[in-house]
Amino acid sequence: MMAIPLFGAVALLVPADRFLRTGFAVRAFGTGVSAATLLVAVSALTAFDFGDTSRTQLQADWAWAPAIGLRFHLGADGISLPLVVLTALLTFLCFLYTLRHPPAGGRIRLLTALLLVLEVGLIGTFTALDLVLFFVFFETVLIPMYVVIMLWGGDGRRAAATKFILYTLLGSGLLLAGMLLVAVNAGTLDMVQLAARHGSGVSHGIQIAAFALMAVGLAVKAPMWPLHTWLPDAHTEAPTVGSVLLAGVLLKMGTYGLVRVALPLAPDGARVWAPWLGLLAVIGIVYGALACLAQRDLKRMIAYSSVGHMGFVLLGIATLTPVGINAALFGNIAHGLITGLLFFLAGAVKERWGTTDMDRIGGGMLGTAPRLASVLTFASVASLGLPGLAGFWGEMLAMVGAYRPHADLPRGAFVTFMAVAGIGALLTAGYFLRMLAKITHGPAPEPAAGPAPAGGPESTAGPAPEPGVGGPEPAAADLEPAAAAGPGAVVSAQEYAAWVPLIALTLLVGLWPKTLLDVTAAPVRALFGGG
Repeated sequence: MMAIPLFGAVALLVPADRFLRTGFAVRAFGTGVSAATLLVAVSALTAFDFGDTSRTQLQADWAWAPAIGLRFHLGADGISLPLVVLTALLTFLCFLYTLRHPPAGGRIRLLTALLLVLEVGLIGTFTALDLVLFFVFFETVLIPMYVVIMLWGGDGRRAAATKFILYTLLGSGLLLAGMLLVAVNAGTLDMVQLAARHGSGVSHGIQIAAFALMAVGLAVKAPMWPLHTWLPDAHTEAPTVGSVLLAGVLLKMGTYGLVRVALPLAPDGARVWAPWLGLLAVIGIVYGALACLAQRDLKRMIAYSSVGHMGFVLLGIATLTPVGINAALFGNIAHGLITGLLFFLAGAVKERWGTTDMDRIGGGMLGTAPRLASVLTFASVASLGLPGLAGFWGEMLAMVGAYRPHADLPRGAFVTFMAVAGIGALLTAGYFLRMLAKITHGPAPEPAAGPAPAGGPESTAGPAPEPGVGGPEPAAADLEPAAAAGPGAVVSAQEYAAWVPLIALTLLVGLWPKTLLDVTAAPVRALFGGG
């Protein structure tokens, strides 16, 4: 599966005067490559044995560096497969969106190659079964996202990109140290063997130290309070496709790593540090909600909401119970679907209003752009945890897990965490309803004199022509929506195509949660030794 986007990225090294002469041709090529990757991901679903989801399937295992026991070992089980499919889906939807809505800044060839390399790193992270290979793919993701923010972001892109790379590189160093500490003492790098041992062969003290190092390194990517401060800037300044992939998939690398790597490699350390992980998780839930209530920028509010939502995921992991871990895995997928949709919608708002400042947007969106306002309302109520939609189950099950945590954990503390998380859920409803009251139902602003705003980083005027690709694209006016059409401009086919699958999946897993829970339940039980 990874070979398709990798070959696609390499193909873009061919000079532009020989291959894909126009920006639109490059965007169409990226869409085709990501569609082929998604097709392979869907075929993996059909080939996967859902009767034995705890078994590692669809494996590739080759010697990489035999002298040190390093293997190119890939595979998927019920924990990783949903994230692989989510990655392929969101990447395809991002490319589909850029067909008509490319970010300003030009260099579409470079952007396409970076997004394909990003997809390789993400899929590799979720399928790697060797510790060093996991780390290599984990790091592969960082540089493409850094460049995407730096070159196609907003006015504060340089500071945001620098903060992103510094935080994540520091976390990666701690992660590597923790993994190698376990590997050296256990005598193997194979993640399947290490998980089957459940920490045997590694001393209690080593496990405590290793889990602390790995947890901090992974918590940066999650992100966990107080290691979250890179996230709002990165989300706010990134172009729409960067924000969608950052929120929809990249944040999941941290929580996936906790479940896949940290818990099974150092279970003794997990029991020691779990109460602290739960405490920081609920602080993040409340902090994220309060920060959202103070925001005036739509993208920044959605970014801070991720801190709160991922807090529920971390709380589920901290319970060290099958219910809590299943809640975390469910919450990962739900957050990817809903927040990915929210950032697509934020990009649509910016194209039409030229800003994501809610005060400048004003109200009356239901009158000027009823379809956009309706989908924004749906995404908001899904994110605040309305029963029957995907966001509800991850949060509810995380609190159920906190009510009955692992027997070795202090139940009184976790019941308190559950109560605080419930308050955070109420605050989440408050800031989303406040946002909807302000921009969809509030009074429409007075029409401004003069031309419509230019549109900013996601300007619908499209990027400047790339040098050496044969001049401007033909029929550019037909390819890009006109910002001058005003806030009530018709929703494009590409926008509908990006939104509808996420809406449908949010409904599917919300109404039938067993769709996901049946996939993750068996491997989670295996994580606890069959308990």
